[in-house]
Amino acid sequence: MNASAAVRSTPGDTRQVALLHGLARTEQSMAVLAERLRSEGFSVCNVSYPSRDYPIVTLARDYVLPALRDCFPDPAKPIHFVTHSLGGIVARQLATIDATINFGRVVMLSPPNKGSEVVDVLGDWWLFGVINGPAGRQLGTSPESVPNSLGPAPFELGVITGSRTINLILSTLIEGRDDGKVSIESAKLAGMSDFMVMPVTHPFIMRDDAVGEQALHFLHHGEFARE
Repeated sequence: MNASAAVRSTPGDTRQVALLHGLARTEQSMAVLAERLRSEGFSVCNVSYPSRDYPIVTLARDYVLPALRDCFPDPAKPIHFVTHSLGGIVARQLATIDATINFGRVVMLSPPNKGSEVVDVLGDWWLFGVINGPAGRQLGTSPESVPNSLGPAPFELGVITGSRTINLILSTLIEGRDDGKVSIESAKLAGMSDFMVMPVTHPFIMRDDAVGEQALHFLHHGEFARE
């Protein structure tokens, strides 16, 4: 387990935010967001977890949860979250396995909240399993998939998803508009407070300046900025 928390919480500080990267990525993929949040005065825990090695519940329970406790030891203080892709499902799983986490506001970037048709079609392929591991195979659209079994958002949630793709082959497997991995419709979750579609792609949404600005706005105000 490796958790990065370059800026720790301080007494009286409630501006704590955890970052959870996506499938087959590392904490480095969230580094731009981490720096931006630190510049805004947030204490940041940029969590690294072995997303390709274990099922989602194991990732949440045995890797992400200990990292959060190490970064933010005071259970009374709320923890905000910004997540990418699988990280959003891990956050939802966390809420089911530890009721002591004091969730603040959560921003999910391109989350497969209703699963992805890509997994439905390719999930049984040997190469898919090699690349994405057991957690990747749990992200289908069936009612029994992990995303569809976790229920409505149990926290204040804003979702941002993309409408552009750089993977036209995978996009042919997805119904409706998509970001190359997840359809716009599949990113939605019952109970969310706000939803926004932006002209970005799945692999790079967390590095986009405009997306980062919207994420910050939600953490501050509980809604996205609109003209």
